[in-house]
Amino acid sequence: MKRRKGLPRAGFTLIELMIVITIILILIGMAVGRYDKSVQKANEAVLKNNLQTIRTSIDNYTLDKQAAPQSLDDLVQAGYLRSVPTDPMTRAKDWVPQYDSVVLSPDQSSSGMVDVHSNSSRASPFDNTPYNEW
Repeated sequence: MKRRKGLPRAGFTLIELMIVITIILILIGMAVGRYDKSVQKANEAVLKNNLQTIRTSIDNYTLDKQAAPQSLDDLVQAGYLRSVPTDPMTRAKDWVPQYDSVVLSPDQSSSGMVDVHSNSSRASPFDNTPYNEW
């Protein structure tokens, strides 16, 4: 086939298409990495918030009732929590309670749960601390 004189060549070459597709794939790869990190940071923020809420509820229950709760269900039944929150790291309500004989006030009649931790054995990729030690 002969090419007409004066008409521009239409379309892209295979090399040009491959370069554009490669650049697009590199940009997508960078975006996915950033997205994963932002999701992980969000999950860690939720975990910290849940732990703070549960710990505050344990302290309030203990000071109000003069006895420490024996389980997280005690906090729900007494109205200190609407429901047991889900651990964002394990996606379950499998918190690990910590029991001790510490009393918060001289009037406290019994000891029980004083703290709670995540059941996850993974560690934070940002500060390398295990979630179950938070």
